[in-house]
Amino acid sequence: MKEQLHEEIVRCLVELDRQCVEEAVNKALSRGATATEIVLGPMTRAMEEIGRLFEEGEYFVAELMEAAEIFKSVMKKLEPLLREEASKTASRKRLRVVLGTVKGDIHDIGKNIVGVMMQAAGFEVIDLGVDVDAEKFADAVEKYNADVVGMSALLTTTASYMKKVIEELEKRGLRSRVFVIIGGAATTPQLARGIGADAWARNAVEAVRILSEVASRKIGAGGGDEES
Repeated sequence: MKEQLHEEIVRCLVELDRQCVEEAVNKALSRGATATEIVLGPMTRAMEEIGRLFEEGEYFVAELMEAAEIFKSVMKKLEPLLREEASKTASRKRLRVVLGTVKGDIHDIGKNIVGVMMQAAGFEVIDLGVDVDAEKFADAVEKYNADVVGMSALLTTTASYMKKVIEELEKRGLRSRVFVIIGGAATTPQLARGIGADAWARNAVEAVRILSEVASRKIGAGGGDEES
């Protein structure tokens, strides 16, 4: 039954049927699904499929924007539940994370999910938005004294830009002091290793788990502030 409901959510969102999506999500919640399961499962799968259709020319900017609006509408309902669920495993260390979708990429759904989950886990998130260039990432690290740089890319044509961000951090002498994590449909563990990132996350839950481990190491080393 759960799988059927998940497939219904995917179908409704890919077909850009707002009412159908909202009804399917409500039905899934009423039958015991968690907000985290819904967002990281069918909602994410649907957006990945929409991204694929866009890249292949079957969907255009109008469809992409409509899908984003539907997604944001559902997220508005799910965000309190996501925060409640994530807070149960919240980190004691308040890492400061600079987050953004890299230059050339205007997709923000995945990044926004990650941002919400990170905030719910107790991290401070500075969201730079989309189409963020290397200089802006580095400027934010300097301005906010960030512990982490998180980069997202949905398009394969923009994922390679992540290396330029790391090169800019190195040029300014910032690389050694920040943990770099990447994610998004266009990224892979191989890409992370190839560009010199510290980690790759498959989804928002994994990103929070990885950063919670980073936070624990910083606490153990006596770095940063712990929350009381």
